[in-house]
Amino acid sequence: MQWHTHEISNQVPELQDYNIFTQDSALMHAVSYFGADWQTETLQQSGELLGRASTLQLGELANRHLPELHTHNRIGERVDRVDFHPSWHQLLGLLRQQGLHAAPWANPKAGAHVARAAGYFMQAQVESGSLCPTTMTFAAIPVLKNEPVLFSLLKDKLFSNEHDANDIPIAQKKSILIGMGMTEKQGGSDVRTNTTIARPINNNGKEGRGEAYLLTGHKWFFSAPMCDAHLVLAKTEKGLSCFFVPRWRLDGSKNSIHIQRLKDKLGNKSNSSSEVEFMDAFGIMVGAEGRGIPTIIEMANLTRLDCVIGSAALMRQALSQAMHHARHRQAFGKLLIEQPLMRNVLCDLALESEAASYLMLKLAQALDHPDDPLQKAWKRILTPAAKFWICKRALEFTGECMEVWGGNGYVETGPMARLYREAPVNSIWEGSGNVMCLDVLRAIERDPEGMQLLIAELNASTSATVRKMASDLTTDLSATPEHQEMNARRFTQKLVLAAQSLLMHELAPTAIADAFSRSRYDAHGGKVYGTLNCAVSIELQQSILYRAFPPFQQPATP
Repeated sequence: MQWHTHEISNQVPELQDYNIFTQDSALMHAVSYFGADWQTETLQQSGELLGRASTLQLGELANRHLPELHTHNRIGERVDRVDFHPSWHQLLGLLRQQGLHAAPWANPKAGAHVARAAGYFMQAQVESGSLCPTTMTFAAIPVLKNEPVLFSLLKDKLFSNEHDANDIPIAQKKSILIGMGMTEKQGGSDVRTNTTIARPINNNGKEGRGEAYLLTGHKWFFSAPMCDAHLVLAKTEKGLSCFFVPRWRLDGSKNSIHIQRLKDKLGNKSNSSSEVEFMDAFGIMVGAEGRGIPTIIEMANLTRLDCVIGSAALMRQALSQAMHHARHRQAFGKLLIEQPLMRNVLCDLALESEAASYLMLKLAQALDHPDDPLQKAWKRILTPAAKFWICKRALEFTGECMEVWGGNGYVETGPMARLYREAPVNSIWEGSGNVMCLDVLRAIERDPEGMQLLIAELNASTSATVRKMASDLTTDLSATPEHQEMNARRFTQKLVLAAQSLLMHELAPTAIADAFSRSRYDAHGGKVYGTLNCAVSIELQQSILYRAFPPFQQPATP
């Protein structure tokens, strides 16, 4: 029997069937500004596809139907296979079709990294777990290109835009994915404590780069185990070295990489992170023997940028959801977006999201200019700084957007809970906050001229606030090494806010840029969202909100 007790009203329709690219005016402008306007039409098409209800549902399905580990088959043979819901492979197919795993390497051109970052940013608003193998494949390619013999065997499969889900030897596949295995139980970020051993196979006495080895040991975090190969750190007599370890040996037999279990994670659940053991697993040395950390750090620097892009995307999607909700939900006789305090919160969030978007595209642009000393400084000094700050801000940001939804945001049937659970991973993956801040100091120590170029760029800003930020940074750099390390988080925060303020004044309308830089420089602002002072007028607030997520007409529900 049905009971009709009330009319359903004041509930918000799903945010779907919208164009993720054209709905983001800051993204559209920045893509052109940073030299990738040739990709605009493709990004528009992608934005329409990614914003469809059917595409958005793939992210929900992939996180509802989680990966399943099968260590053995029916008759007891070791298979070490992880099965995924079809939505996972559809998401990987979308990423692959857009070339987000390889495009700048396969077709290098002006703005290639910017175009790829914009596409990745939009895909990350749909689902985060499938980004992991895509990112690691993208970051592994420059490392593998340094090994001509090996790369010649892998190139076409790495560059292919077709996803191949089959678990078969590399030689039989149309395309492949590459993962990473660095951390062990006893060390985590301190990979120098690794105990996995690599022994050379007796190939007429040949050892070292490009030669075959057998690995014995374990990895505590191994993502993602169904990748076709992983770059792995292991010890030889000359120290930690890097190895290309495929799931299948060259003779077509299964490599002895035993998956012990899948990690039961807070978020990023669609992606199968695992613990594995190597029992004389076959691998090929990549890079110079004993130089495993410098070899793989190139890969880590690229994955860190993707952490920045992924967190900026979580912020953008959370803001879109909060804005959409506030335009449809009423409380106390008015729409939420019409209420002064809520408007203050949303404006502050919008400013934060726009600044994060500009910074991630600026860092991508730096990859397009590897020989420019200033761009090298942006890449080497600002990338770890941005990973620290933007990934940290994503946690509070997604929580604030969830609060805009109220109780409706705290349930798993809506989108906000998944966004919130995803937020911490990028702050931890590829180096936690302290590691990033110390890396910023290390980068400045190794490239003091690059830091001075950054300071000079800040000092050349038209904004007096940005110039004050530059002066503060200069003062901080004169402190003793011990004090610099103790205050590394404060310094890194200042550095990122100065860089974001600079970019806001380059790309955003002056009044909006001023609202960001002044509120972030103000000691009383920028700590809790919604603390913009009265200097940000109602008219400016409305302009910020319209710029962040303009109203649009959704198709009628059939």
